[in-house]
Amino acid sequence: MNSISVRALLVRGMIAGLIAGVFALAVAYTLGESPVDAAIAFEESHSHEHGGEELVSRAMQSTAGLATGVLVFGLAIGGIAALAFCVALGRIGRFGPRATAALVALGALLSVYVVPYLKYPPNPPAVGDPETIGQRTTLYFLMILLSVLLAVAAVILGKRLAPRLGNWNATAAATAAFVVAAGLAFAFLPSFNEVPKDFPATVIWEFRLATLAVQVVFWALFGLAFGHLAERLLTPGAATASGETGTASEGTGTASRTTAAAG
Repeated sequence: MNSISVRALLVRGMIAGLIAGVFALAVAYTLGESPVDAAIAFEESHSHEHGGEELVSRAMQSTAGLATGVLVFGLAIGGIAALAFCVALGRIGRFGPRATAALVALGALLSVYVVPYLKYPPNPPAVGDPETIGQRTTLYFLMILLSVLLAVAAVILGKRLAPRLGNWNATAAATAAFVVAAGLAFAFLPSFNEVPKDFPATVIWEFRLATLAVQVVFWALFGLAFGHLAERLLTPGAATASGETGTASEGTGTASRTTAAAG
């Protein structure tokens, strides 16, 4: 793949990320703001410090701040996913651009978010000890790095096993190896349970479901949008060829009818 194609795919990945980010923003605002407000209310009702000046208003955080964060995330992650697509295309099987984009999106959802989510699930405000935030953040990003590396290793393992075991058995073996390795990481990395005793469990549950829904919507729409854009870029002759085939068929039919009438 030449540099021009990579650059064009990078741009299309950022566009697809922005499109997916708009829908993810709608989900985040609709599902996520209510549990965040409830968590903030809990924190304020249990705080011994009152009257502090708010640097950024809650209204600004839930609108412009949320939109900026989600859309910038979409642009950046869309570009990174497009580069991953360039690496994966033609190397993970005989998949076209649409299928490759869908597989990249699914792999990113599972390795970058779902696996770290299971070990270190997100918490709303008022949950977590401020003294451990640095350690928790470091371990979370370490879990993301381990998950991505294990996913890449599983893909490589599956390709090497495929000639001997077949594609289905090789995929099953590579998936099992990934699950076992991720399970070992879960067992050896420290866990945190810093939820206050009287914190509403429903608020945590709703917040975590909302964050998961945001990621699922983002990656699903990114896979669809980017797959469509990538296919139009990489196989521009497909639609034209089908149109020409249809025109040729019509021409043949017309010629046949003309010959029959003459006869």
